[in-house]
Amino acid sequence: MIASLTGRLRRKAADYLVVEVSGVGYRVQAPLSTYYSMPDAGEEVTLHIHTHVREDALSLFGFLTEAEKDMFLVLLGVSGIGPRLALAILSSLTVSDISSAIRTSDDSRLCTIPGIGRKTAARMVLELKDKIKLLPSTDPSQNRLTAGPDHVDDAISALVNLGYKKTLAEEALRNVRQGRAGLAIEELIREALNALMKR
Repeated sequence: MIASLTGRLRRKAADYLVVEVSGVGYRVQAPLSTYYSMPDAGEEVTLHIHTHVREDALSLFGFLTEAEKDMFLVLLGVSGIGPRLALAILSSLTVSDISSAIRTSDDSRLCTIPGIGRKTAARMVLELKDKIKLLPSTDPSQNRLTAGPDHVDDAISALVNLGYKKTLAEEALRNVRQGRAGLAIEELIREALNALMKR
């Protein structure tokens, strides 16, 4: 069971990372909150890892902080929430925002996340209200990444993986970027998410 990885960041996409350790490249799925804080490719990184084992696959999920990993594991404990949806939740809201929404029974905020309907939101509140009190509500520091053409493609990929149609993602990103050169990648994705959630 892999609990953590420290190595060179070889590939950085909005929905996964490749970390090379002793000549072996590990493909790690990560939420946007972790992606935002990754250095440039070639730099050393340390990720907290959850190893998800199924009959037909072994998947690695990586997080910059223990708080993100803890929240991910807690979310997996909710009936109907698998790894993909748990990543979407962590990509849409910060750890502290998720905790706050659950503590205050804010179903409507949870329902802004793609894939989360009223029933799932209510189930999250019901099943996690006591567990959430035991988790820290810290967020990783944010590094700015200039949103060049490659990063726009990553942003589209991230939004599609969160459950939005590609055409809608492209339209939202186009609107956010209009007349705003040099927008940071994390701002680009966050503003596009905000616009899509209001549709």
